[in-house]
Amino acid sequence: VLGDYFKSKGIFHFMIEVGGELLANGRKGDGSFWKIGVDKPLNKNRERNLAATLQLDNKAVATSGNYRKFYEKDGVRYAHTLNPQTGFPVQHSLLSVTVVMDNCGLADAYATSFMVLGFEKSKALLTAHPEWGIEAYFIYSDTQSSYHSFTTSGLNQFITEF
Repeated sequence: VLGDYFKSKGIFHFMIEVGGELLANGRKGDGSFWKIGVDKPLNKNRERNLAATLQLDNKAVATSGNYRKFYEKDGVRYAHTLNPQTGFPVQHSLLSVTVVMDNCGLADAYATSFMVLGFEKSKALLTAHPEWGIEAYFIYSDTQSSYHSFTTSGLNQFITEF
C-alpha cells in the first residue's frame, strides 16, 4: 500500500520497511541497488551478524525465523512458530527463510508458511511450482547443529553470503 502511494505521488525510488518486511523500488541515490542484510541465526538472542546480503530492485522481502523468539524447557527448544494442524511449536531444522517476490504481503505469508513446513517440504514445493515466482534463501541446521544454506536459482545473482 505504501509503495503504491509513493508511486501515485511520483516517487519511484524508495525502500520501505514495516515490521521487518521490505519493499525496494528503483535504486539508491547513487544508482546502486538497495542492499538488504539477512541475519545469521545465532543462539545468542542479542547478537546480530549477517549471513548474507541481497541486492534488490523492484522486489519485496520478508524473513521468518525461529532463532530469536523461543523458550527452552528440560533441554528442548520451543519455537514461536506454531503448526496450525497440531497447535504445537514446529520441531525441525529450518532456522530462517527469506522470501523475495513482487508482493510483500505474499512474501511474508510464504516465509511464515515455509517455517511451518520445514526446509525439505518447502524446497519440494518451490521446485514443483516455479510459476509462483518465489525466490528464497533458507538457513537450516544439521544433526550436528552446523549451519547450512540453500538459495533458489533465481536469487543466486542477487545474494552475497558471508
